[in-house]
Amino acid sequence: MTLDPRTPVLIGTGQVVQRAEGLDDAVDAVAMMVQAIEKAASDAGLTSVPNPDSIRVVNLLSWKYGNPAQFIAEDLKLTPRELGYSAMGGNTPQTLVNAASRQILAGDLDLVILTGGETTRTRARYRKAGIEPQWRTSDTEPVLVSEDLTMNMPEELERKIGMPIQVYPMFETALRAQAGRTIDEHQKHISELWSRFSAVAAKNPYAWSPKEYTAEEIRTPTANNRMIGFPYTKFMNSNNDVDMSAALIMCSVEKAEALGVPRDRWIFPHSGSDAHEHAFISHRNHFYDTPAIELAGRRVLELAGLTINDIDIVDLYSCFPAAVQLGAKSLGLDINSQLTRTGGLPFAGGPWNNYVMHAIATVAAELRAGVGKTGLVWANGGYTTKHAFGVYSTEPPTTGFKYDYPQDQIDALPRRSLALPADAAGEVTVEAYSVMHDRDGNPERSIISCLLDDGRRAWGETADISTGRDMCTNEWVGTRVRLDASGNLLV
Repeated sequence: MTLDPRTPVLIGTGQVVQRAEGLDDAVDAVAMMVQAIEKAASDAGLTSVPNPDSIRVVNLLSWKYGNPAQFIAEDLKLTPRELGYSAMGGNTPQTLVNAASRQILAGDLDLVILTGGETTRTRARYRKAGIEPQWRTSDTEPVLVSEDLTMNMPEELERKIGMPIQVYPMFETALRAQAGRTIDEHQKHISELWSRFSAVAAKNPYAWSPKEYTAEEIRTPTANNRMIGFPYTKFMNSNNDVDMSAALIMCSVEKAEALGVPRDRWIFPHSGSDAHEHAFISHRNHFYDTPAIELAGRRVLELAGLTINDIDIVDLYSCFPAAVQLGAKSLGLDINSQLTRTGGLPFAGGPWNNYVMHAIATVAAELRAGVGKTGLVWANGGYTTKHAFGVYSTEPPTTGFKYDYPQDQIDALPRRSLALPADAAGEVTVEAYSVMHDRDGNPERSIISCLLDDGRRAWGETADISTGRDMCTNEWVGTRVRLDASGNLLV
């Protein structure tokens, strides 16, 4: 088979985990990204980092560099014509791969370096020591290389509903009720899922927490595993307190051949897709399904000429158990199959927006090693809001890389209206809820999504401790409750 010289190919991957005990031996995120890029070049069989057309960095939170790609280029003595920086979102690494693949195919890029990294753990140690890091900052504006999306409407922010640790538990309670499980049955269900993920992390050399946990250890609240937002203990939450970086080097087949990259290092992106659910959770039709995952996931497979049953290796975004269940359900995957190749964000590590770059690197390594011939990566940002998909293979696509962004079809799907608190006063039905706990393990605030009889959604809440405790013991989804004109639950 003669390959189109513009065919995009992933030639090198690199992952770095920093476990510095102090501050003297800890480097910043730029230095870690430089290390990951150097590892990616070595992984491609190259003796030095090739000069790229673009360096694109995933938006990071542990330090405001301004333009981190500038410092990476300086440190590696590279002269790219573009210094890129992404918008926020865990979907970003796959979105950047999709964009780079399209631009390589079109001839706009010959070689691009994608990278991201966080030093959240080291940054926290600096704060604890009362020291400000002397890390670099730049006034140079980077090129924005992905689109942002506003995901919180004012009415949600006014109610202080905006943190993933508040929202994903609501998806979880909705999934539990739809499945018809009791609270105990469902806690067992999701803890067993997470135990399987930890078993994968235990064998991953780049996992932050390479330890296998039993399901009972994961679901049982303890001093080291306190309840965060019921039904999630700490072990069920993404672990962002990490120092991790990753990098991918992508180029055209023509460039790979010119560089002398061995053919057995090449991984081909076959297809990609991007899409998002209705941007505000208040407008979601249901909390137990994700139509954008279903549609964009089906599309990426169709473009690759495959079905889900043809995929050998899968990595689903795994910030919380609800995300994995929603992804698996929408894609038609068995929840008991291996749905992570890294161990997931709680165990492999959740370096904010950059987890999926580690997933892509791991999938690529396993494809090269012959674990399978085809791989699917699902990336997610927000509250299962923003999605990016990629299909990868050791074999080239027969009809070239293909991409779709089926957002118009998703925007046309049913959505709910949000009722004003005054309009929702009276009797409503509980649709989903989360119970936020303090550090001593006591319920401190319960957030309730309610449905009016006309189908509109309303937000309710209560700080009543006994009500919060009852919500953790008895099923409240489907029950009738009363709200006052401010959205407070009347108990």
